[in-house]
Amino acid sequence: MKLVGQLNRVVVTGLGALTPLGNNINDFWHALVNGVSGAGPITKFDTTNFKTKFACEVKGFNPQDFFDRNDARKYDPFTQYALVSVAEAIEHAGIDFDKLNKNRIGVIWGSGNGGIYTFQQAVSEFATGNGTPRFNPYFYPKMIVDIASGVISIKYGLRGVNFTSVSACASANTAIIEAFNFIQWGKADMIITGGSEAPIYEISVGGFNATKALSTNNDNAETACKPFDPDRDGFVMGEGAGAIILESYEHAVRRGANIIAEIVGGGMTADAYHLTSTHPGGEGTSLAMELALEEAGIAASEIDYLNVHGTASPVGDVSELYSIEKIFGSNPDLGISATKSMTGHLLGAAGAIEAIACIKSITDDIIPPTINTLKIEPAFEGKFDLTLGKAKQRTVNYAMNNTLGFGGHIASSIFKKFQ
Repeated sequence: MKLVGQLNRVVVTGLGALTPLGNNINDFWHALVNGVSGAGPITKFDTTNFKTKFACEVKGFNPQDFFDRNDARKYDPFTQYALVSVAEAIEHAGIDFDKLNKNRIGVIWGSGNGGIYTFQQAVSEFATGNGTPRFNPYFYPKMIVDIASGVISIKYGLRGVNFTSVSACASANTAIIEAFNFIQWGKADMIITGGSEAPIYEISVGGFNATKALSTNNDNAETACKPFDPDRDGFVMGEGAGAIILESYEHAVRRGANIIAEIVGGGMTADAYHLTSTHPGGEGTSLAMELALEEAGIAASEIDYLNVHGTASPVGDVSELYSIEKIFGSNPDLGISATKSMTGHLLGAAGAIEAIACIKSITDDIIPPTINTLKIEPAFEGKFDLTLGKAKQRTVNYAMNNTLGFGGHIASSIFKKFQ
């Protein structure tokens, strides 16, 4: 174990994704770069009485393709999504756990809701019954937010650090930063991190409709998510998972891993302002970016790509633009994109697939587009390049990923081209 002041370098060696744009890394990235929208009518329940009737669902996913019948029954969809993305990341990283010290390998996962479908199903059945509490014995372990990280560790026999980060829509990014910290500090050699969410059910859609956070542009689902556009009317809900294998540089070299990128900084802050709204001036967000840059030891001008939170919420988008201006100034050379315009908002899993977008941007030197946005808020017009409509080829040495969550939770992480 290294002492304080002798921090480990932390590298990325594997990626996995299950998203509304594709059920693996290659399909996800290809769709993202090509500006494909993942939005469409909700198929998971009858939306007749709902204000919002569309979302970005995972498509073509059949649990029976990945789990036997008994395991499929034991896992809520958010855990199923986690396991599938993790399996891809492990294969991508070329890991043979039997050749590694499993006491030094951990799991730090993110989710904002956990098994919300399991919760809805159980409470509904109880409410429509005769009052007898006939709950499924798997109800509680399927529902709790930390169960995905537990199941991942059980499946692979990993005995290192294991917990779940819950910070609303910043959850996965927070988990990634925590994994980065644990490896930096020498408390783990490798950590599986990322996040998963499966919220497209009545209880979530109805709940977010009540907060007036969701878009209700039902007639134009594919183009409904318009980050930073004056005509935006709310976010589009998404689902899925993203998994990232982080390990110390020394450990990766020792096992002959293919190093994809490096993570070099993370900032976690609070807006300390409101239950659901961001600070109007983006105070917490700008502070998180400052802290991430400070840890990375770089200037804001060195960031080539910024993946913004950009949900298309009327208030949140403006505050994020203020925070970007505070850190980067008026900088049309900075590549920015709001990939939620394509994926929808995966809530607690958003930070994971957006971190993957940052990493792929670095490896492929491509900045994915922001689709649907036709114009930007007048006060910021001409100040930023939001990569509207079409991806751009350019060298990306550093990429920053911002995520914000209800309760004022904010996380910003920085990835670097590996050298």
